[in-house]
Amino acid sequence: MKCEKIKVTNMDHTASYIMPLLLLAADYLAILSAQKVAIYLRQHIGVFSVYHFMPNVPNLYFYFLVPAVFIAFLYNSHIYVNRMPFWEVIQKVFYAAVLSMMVCITMMYFGHIAGGVSRIYVALLGVITFVFLCVFRYCIKKILFRFNILLEPVIIIGAGKTAELIVGQFGNDTGFGVKIIGFIDDAPVSEKLPERYPILGGFNEAEEIIKTTKVKTVLIAAPGLKKDSLLTLVNRIQPLVKDLAFVPDLIGAPVGNMEIQRLYDAKIMMLRVRNNMSRWYNKVLKKIFDLTVGLLCLPLIILISIVIIVCIYMESPGPVIFTHRRVGKNGRMFPCYKFRTMVMNAQEVLEKSLEKDPELQKKWELAFKLKNDPRITRVGKFLRKTSLDELPQIINVFLGQMSLVGPRPIITKEVERYGEYIHDYYLVPPGITGLWQVSGRSDTTYAERVEMDTWYVRNWSVWIDIVLLYKTILAVFFQKGAY
Repeated sequence: MKCEKIKVTNMDHTASYIMPLLLLAADYLAILSAQKVAIYLRQHIGVFSVYHFMPNVPNLYFYFLVPAVFIAFLYNSHIYVNRMPFWEVIQKVFYAAVLSMMVCITMMYFGHIAGGVSRIYVALLGVITFVFLCVFRYCIKKILFRFNILLEPVIIIGAGKTAELIVGQFGNDTGFGVKIIGFIDDAPVSEKLPERYPILGGFNEAEEIIKTTKVKTVLIAAPGLKKDSLLTLVNRIQPLVKDLAFVPDLIGAPVGNMEIQRLYDAKIMMLRVRNNMSRWYNKVLKKIFDLTVGLLCLPLIILISIVIIVCIYMESPGPVIFTHRRVGKNGRMFPCYKFRTMVMNAQEVLEKSLEKDPELQKKWELAFKLKNDPRITRVGKFLRKTSLDELPQIINVFLGQMSLVGPRPIITKEVERYGEYIHDYYLVPPGITGLWQVSGRSDTTYAERVEMDTWYVRNWSVWIDIVLLYKTILAVFFQKGAY
């Protein structure tokens, strides 16, 4: 047996007990710190201290009741016991903070102290508590996992492409904090995983391996297994572990809006998928989100745009805004605005270049993009690297033709490349940024772009838009895959 020397120690097992207590203590300190900062800002800082009267919050509320309410909602969201993506943790913390503030306000009202507590303080407390909870959690997990402390030992059954994706997610996300002990697979498909981790044995040896290593968390990452084989494997392993997860053969499905519905009498589990974009109130919410964020960013956009306009005109006199017809929501054409990044006779230069170089012609027909495009100016290269050429599309957002986040705007020739998925594209306005921009941008294949656009539409939520906007800033800053 290859796993005789690989055993989970008692120290490893304590991770599942100590981590929740550590996070609980961190959350308590975060809530107390947030209250202190909110009181200080209310009493001493600028516009917050217009009215200087701010009585002390009673110790009962400060040290016990307010923290207890927050921690109760955090506990109810299962973030103390479940390891999940950090963006999902932030989402749950946000909802918990909103509900906690509502309860705290009600509690203060019935406790007859609401009249003496500033509404500015309450607003500051809600925002600061949310931020502190996220930051404290992130820092603690980052430090612990950086030094391999309190990691959850995990065995993964299946060593194929799905397992590779999962390992990549575990490594890039602070929310999980797992230590992969090894893999179980009869014939590993992956070439990378056996080089980094031990293959402990085959499927038939799974029970013996789990007993020998004493691992209490197992993940089955073999979506290609037949239903009977998967069910047998689950039934064999579940009595031996505390936590068992498996990846069903649903890769690519809209999991973001998927809910589990249990029919206990029939012993059936149903997966229900909501189409958020078919609901009118979600369309209104997305529009409000676009306009609100767009207006907040408008002063900075105007300032940067003035500098860009001067640079473009100095290098290549002529119109600084380039307008191109793109396919929008419901298949309607609209003028998509960009800063001009090419020479004035761009089409002529392109045609001549493609005629001279057949290989370049093939690359153009494949993705409608060229890595070393002869038409692009020096300023244009910088704008494309940083995606600043897309700033004028904020006009399209205010006109309702585009969204801040959505599928990338395509030209008419690209419609046929989407095939049956074009109907997903037509459901929402195209976006200034989107999933493909934060996933390698120009380094992705066209089929992958279509898949990403489809996934976004089918899984849309405001929270996904917020995450993608944040990741876009990082992708632009590091100029990942842009040309």
